[in-house]
Amino acid sequence: MATKQSTLQHIPTISLDPMLPHWAAIAKIQDETPGVATYALEFQDLAFRTAYSFLPGQFNMLYLPGIGEVAISISSDPETPHELLHTIRVAGNVTQAIERLKVGDQIGVRGPYGSAWPVEVARGEDLIFVAGGIGLAPLRPAIYHVIRHRAEYGKITILAGARSPEDMLYHDEFDAWREHDIEVIPTVDRADESWQGRVGVVPMLFYSLRPDPRNTTVFTCGPEIMMRFVAYEAMARRIPTERVFVSLERNMKCAVGFCGHCQYGPTFLCKEGPVLSFAQIEPFYNVEEF
Repeated sequence: MATKQSTLQHIPTISLDPMLPHWAAIAKIQDETPGVATYALEFQDLAFRTAYSFLPGQFNMLYLPGIGEVAISISSDPETPHELLHTIRVAGNVTQAIERLKVGDQIGVRGPYGSAWPVEVARGEDLIFVAGGIGLAPLRPAIYHVIRHRAEYGKITILAGARSPEDMLYHDEFDAWREHDIEVIPTVDRADESWQGRVGVVPMLFYSLRPDPRNTTVFTCGPEIMMRFVAYEAMARRIPTERVFVSLERNMKCAVGFCGHCQYGPTFLCKEGPVLSFAQIEPFYNVEEF
């Protein structure tokens, strides 16, 4: 590990080339749930660290030499971009290698890339956040934004689902979110003896809501089948598909629209996405291989 770090420190960090990474050290690792941890990264170049910014919902490409890159959503507050967080679930070769890293180790970072949650468009409206599992990570920057600008939004509801209580992401923040007049409703697929909340899949939580379809926007991220039923539940309550926004996950390689790995219908998710309205993707949502 020490040899690798000394090699990385001699790689230039200042570049306008979107294909070249900037190097960041791991400042902190926070275990979240089994197989999921949040990594706080600090850019080594002070000028780049100062200039760096992102929008809620965007992602970075995280790079380890000799292993590869992986697209990971940014999960921190966009108004404090120097505190750059990525919540990562172990799912492949790159994330397995990241799991073995320690505080002080370095990671190459390219980004930010992609579209963002339309928090400005939703200003003045009621907002419903719907998350399944790790899907709460890409939504968290938008939640932080709403908290910082709470007076500019109407009723805020967060529906958060997990397979089990121990898989509930960021559960230690729920009470702090509630202090900002935000309704947080967690649910699990399988409860244990300690669980006092709802049991069932996330879309079923819509049955307890009475949203105003003229003044409600939905942001959702999680398994695609979950997001599909979230969109259907919103449509059943006459919320227009143009006001239902999803964040899609695909195998991204270049992140700049060159390789075509993330093509979804006529769009490239690394550029037009990952955040899209359900109206944009509905024609392709049930098509195999999309």
